Amino acid sequence: MPLHDRIIPYLETAELYHLARLNSQWFWVDEPLLSAFIERWRPETHTFHMPFGECSITLQDVAYQLGLPIDGEPVSGCLTEFENFMEHGRPAWVWFRELFGELPPQSKVKQMTVCYTWFHERFRVLPADASDETVRVYARAYILMLLSSQLFADKNANRVHLRWLPYLASLDDLGRYSWASAALAWLYRCLCRGTNRNVVNLAGPLQLLQSWIFWRFPTLRPSGFDRFGFPLASRWATFMPRNDGGAQRLASARLLLDRLRVHDVSYLDIDLTCIGLC
Repeated sequence: MPLHDRIIPYLETAELYHLARLNSQWFWVDEPLLSAFIERWRPETHTFHMPFGECSITLQDVAYQLGLPIDGEPVSGCLTEFENFMEHGRPAWVWFRELFGELPPQSKVKQMTVCYTWFHERFRVLPADASDETVRVYARAYILMLLSSQLFADKNANRVHLRWLPYLASLDDLGRYSWASAALAWLYRCLCRGTNRNVVNLAGPLQLLQSWIFWRFPTLRPSGFDRFGFPLASRWATFMPRNDGGAQRLASARLLLDRLRVHDVSYLDIDLTCIGLC
């Protein structure tokens, strides 16, 4: 969804503007490389077991890679029967109509989820003469899509869950949450699920994982990406992995990880003043 200028102030207030900027530069993930790393993930310690020891993604990585805030209140809620925990027991679809002005057609609804396509078709173009209240509605739709598709993606892949309604009800309060902590916890959870041999698809903020790999392991990063800004994940905006020979590329990635040594790890030593200026 395009980022309209009148929506930007709401994203800045929510501390999600840097993530929204990445939304227009999101890159493809190298699935064989990620699979090789996931094979080394251990749910007991929440770390990757490498030949030289253990390593993991930290809050600092999330803050630098995606530009998300670390400090703030926890993002919490109930994934099932969440409707019972809403304000004054308000039904979810009643609240949805109040926040977005209308309900999606039944063909776009499945239990407590709505198809991405409905949001894309309904809120893609902000009218030039939109009122302030209309802009707020479009801002809610953009943030809902941003959270559901980029930060907390699940295996539905094409649906938005209504569990975010309590957060969208007050746009001015979104900035008080620690989005980085929530994103890291969700990535950990998805990685733990990915270690199950019966799981064939991985969800979660995979661009965060891949950008972390490229930054921390220079021998695994693609060439020709020498310029970067903030957030750091924007460095790989034009990255396009090969889409052939998946099995062979997976075997090659496993071999590269087997050969890694401690001197192959890069430590982020970035001037915080420069990051702030960016």
